[in-house]
Amino acid sequence: MSTTVAPTPNTHETPRRSRGDRLRAGAVRLGHLVSTTRAAHQAAAFRIGLALVIAAFLCREWPHRRVLYGDRSPLSYDMALELGRLDETFSLLQWSGGRVWFEIVYSLTLASAFAVLVGWRTRTMSVLLMVGVLSLENRNPLVGDGGDTVLRIMVIYLVFTRCAQVWSLDAWRTRVRSRKGSLGPDRTGITLWAATGLFLLLGFGWDTGWPLLLWTLWGVQGLWYAARYWYPESEFRALLDAGASMLHNAAMLTIAAQVCLIYATSGWYKVQGSRWEQGSALHYALNLEYFSPWPWLSALLAGNAVLVLLLSYGTVILQVGFPFTLANRKVKNVLIAVMMLEHIGIAVLLGIPFFSLAMVACDAVFLPTGFLTTIGARCRSGYAQFRVLTVAGK
Repeated sequence: MSTTVAPTPNTHETPRRSRGDRLRAGAVRLGHLVSTTRAAHQAAAFRIGLALVIAAFLCREWPHRRVLYGDRSPLSYDMALELGRLDETFSLLQWSGGRVWFEIVYSLTLASAFAVLVGWRTRTMSVLLMVGVLSLENRNPLVGDGGDTVLRIMVIYLVFTRCAQVWSLDAWRTRVRSRKGSLGPDRTGITLWAATGLFLLLGFGWDTGWPLLLWTLWGVQGLWYAARYWYPESEFRALLDAGASMLHNAAMLTIAAQVCLIYATSGWYKVQGSRWEQGSALHYALNLEYFSPWPWLSALLAGNAVLVLLLSYGTVILQVGFPFTLANRKVKNVLIAVMMLEHIGIAVLLGIPFFSLAMVACDAVFLPTGFLTTIGARCRSGYAQFRVLTVAGK
């Protein structure tokens, strides 16, 4: 008599999950992706580049600062107030037209640019830098070039990024405090937070919506300090951290979209111009005396018709096609290098370095992480070798 042996169930078979379980798992993965800080090295490169451009611009215009934005400006204080009212812009310099207040605002803006450059108290200093830059630019918006517009936009986006997680004094201080196990109250941060808030309170009129935004930022900053140092392991602290990462990711995406919009708009407007269609636009630009810091170099380039034609058409193709190349990493990396070289060429040939350097800083958000980490490692290695040579020299 034969017996039938029942099949042994496969205990290693993974049970199928329901559609609801898959959706919940996908939502969890998406939440983790969104609430984790992305592109930290790109944000740091953007921070360094933007702060460097602002600091260089303010230092360059130091001898002429009062004529451009201060009490000697052709745009008088009353005219600036009326223009600000019509444009609905704000400026700390609207509070007073005197020289002392202007010197305070200009000097603090320059100091905050250097602080953001090295990453010292970046959360507070980036807000102060934004306020200072917008105050100066809105005092006399009739001067400047396209670089001023780029700086005015990007300095706002910078506030919402976590741009000091690498390559900054803040990151270095965090590592040192973590090794020492010291996470006590940060009295310097609290003092700086309160003092800057008082400065904004004294300098702002309340007829615009900007004070509400700035005081909201200051309130969140205060909650951050409180949660970080008095309740470091609380769920509220984790919620603030996840929210900051989400805001950072959104800001970086906005910066990338803004850069694409700048290039695409510039390219499509060039397509509609007859000089760009003929390939001769660059020839006329190089023959403008105002944009010829090196006349002999401009004349040498303008005299080569084939090169002018290729550069004119190439500029249009690069700008129009840039947003479409982001889907291919290799093509995008090559194009970013070409765009940066183009901006350096514009800075040298046309004499508008701050606009070009501002765009190079914006292009940094598209650089690959591997390239940036390699640059950072080589900089650290060079600094270590320099210290060894210095010690050996002593």
